[in-house]
Amino acid sequence: MKTWITKLKAVWGRGLPVQLPALLLAAGGAFWLAYANPSGAFSMLAMLGAACLVFLTQLPRAAKYGWCALVLCVLLPLVGTRSSYFMDVATQVGMYVVLALGLNITVGYCGLFNLGYIAFYALGAYAYGLLCTNQCLNFLAAGGLFPLGGGSFWLFLLIGGAIGCLVGFLIALPVIRISGDYLCIVTLAFCEIIRNLLNNMIKPLNITNGAKGIANIPKPVLFGKTLDSVTYMYFIVLLLAAAVILVCHRLENSKLGRAWTAIREDETAARAVGIPIVKMKIASFVISACFGGVMGVVFAAKQGFVSPESFTVQISFMVLAMVILGGTGNIPGVIMGASLISILNLQILKAFSEVLSSARVNGGLNIPEQLDPSKLEKFFFGLILIIMMIFRPGGILPTKKKPVTLQSAAARGEEAEP
Repeated sequence: MKTWITKLKAVWGRGLPVQLPALLLAAGGAFWLAYANPSGAFSMLAMLGAACLVFLTQLPRAAKYGWCALVLCVLLPLVGTRSSYFMDVATQVGMYVVLALGLNITVGYCGLFNLGYIAFYALGAYAYGLLCTNQCLNFLAAGGLFPLGGGSFWLFLLIGGAIGCLVGFLIALPVIRISGDYLCIVTLAFCEIIRNLLNNMIKPLNITNGAKGIANIPKPVLFGKTLDSVTYMYFIVLLLAAAVILVCHRLENSKLGRAWTAIREDETAARAVGIPIVKMKIASFVISACFGGVMGVVFAAKQGFVSPESFTVQISFMVLAMVILGGTGNIPGVIMGASLISILNLQILKAFSEVLSSARVNGGLNIPEQLDPSKLEKFFFGLILIIMMIFRPGGILPTKKKPVTLQSAAARGEEAEP
């Protein structure tokens, strides 16, 4: 096996004469597989794999980004013309990518395990759902101003982010001075508190409509046109994901990002060199919560319905598994982890469930329904976390640490001298 891997690496290392035909062949095969069966278990995985393969080539950076844009903006929507389900899966993958990148700011950059992240997601969703449906008439009477229409979606992207920032700041103040298991427990409790509040805010005023949820949430409206197609939502999510990736990249290489890394690696040493620990941790909570709030608004607009059961702790663990699987603190790794787990949840487990169900009906297998893979999501997410922690704690694509030697540090010091 090792011999074959060595040979493949040697062939791939010959450069573009080998890599470019292989890339085109892989993209053609992935497109054919997805176009022929867009609802297949591996159709989305094949398309995303074709987009990611370019980063293993020696093409210029601009060409790599152009290739990704071609796959994500042209080929993938073209497959989506055959199946709205395929586009819905692509949209959900993009949403989970943004959520995972947001959680990565606290978990990956700053080293703070936040299990209450989905609470900010819920607050953004309910903000849009409450003020843009007739539900708000139960507690607001503003002379016909409310409910707001779908045209306010773009404003609510900002409002959702602002709500996330505000609540993230308020929650960070009391909990940021604790760490480890205590932080996990407190943030987990915060997530459950928010979910139970949304479930019980029905008396004396019916604000959230409780467990029944809020229905008929309007789709986004742009220049008088209702964006009710899943393809429109896909491109909205794609643009937001691109913006979040850019922001995360800038943060990672900024003074703030380096301060977070220092805190994650050694909080005592970071405090000794003058880094304001509390302020930096609060900043990570606030920015992370902002991304969650924005995606909550998108979720509400896409689904058209929200309820407390849409924001369970299970979603928090799933997003955490995405970050850990891909590689904490590494943007490409987090994107890969989010894509793999969301596809596993949305397509692969369901496909295996259909196969087992068909075999059960035909009498080929006598497997209890309780062992249906689509009903064992929690088991698989927990299994992924355990396996990664034991065998590859850094994730599939761990963060690359640049070693700094005394010699290189001294050389930089000499260059800085006048």
